[in-house]
Amino acid sequence: MSEDRTAREADTTAIRDLLERTCTAWGNGDGTTYGEQFTEDATDVTYVGTVYHGGAEIGRAHQALFDGFLKGTALTLEIESHRFYGPDTAVVVARGDVHKGSGRPKRLGKFATYAVVRESDGQWRIAAVQKTQRKPLFEAISFRLQPATRPAAR
Repeated sequence: MSEDRTAREADTTAIRDLLERTCTAWGNGDGTTYGEQFTEDATDVTYVGTVYHGGAEIGRAHQALFDGFLKGTALTLEIESHRFYGPDTAVVVARGDVHKGSGRPKRLGKFATYAVVRESDGQWRIAAVQKTQRKPLFEAISFRLQPATRPAAR
């Protein structure tokens, strides 16, 4: 196996671990650890349109959510795709959802696009994330009325 391929596989594992740490922090109701997975100048656009800036603010706001109406919830993520743009930058598209209790929800109805970067300490962190609620009915209508809008199969 080539050195480049080995390094790329290690980076892929590190990025998966990064997203898993966000899920673990969420499940533990730990806003501080959640925020630490983001860069100092990160941007988090929630699916309701709220924009948070910086890991500290993201962590603080999520702690309030974890202490409030997200208390006892878990975050499940499944990586759909990832692409590297140089040695220290990648874009990850994940499907996910927030749910109560253990186990996996029946469907993962949200998508998130992450820009992740390797910082000077060698750690991968989230520089930006944007979350979207999937609307299957609207997709179906769009695809039926305008078939050219259907994405290519992967």
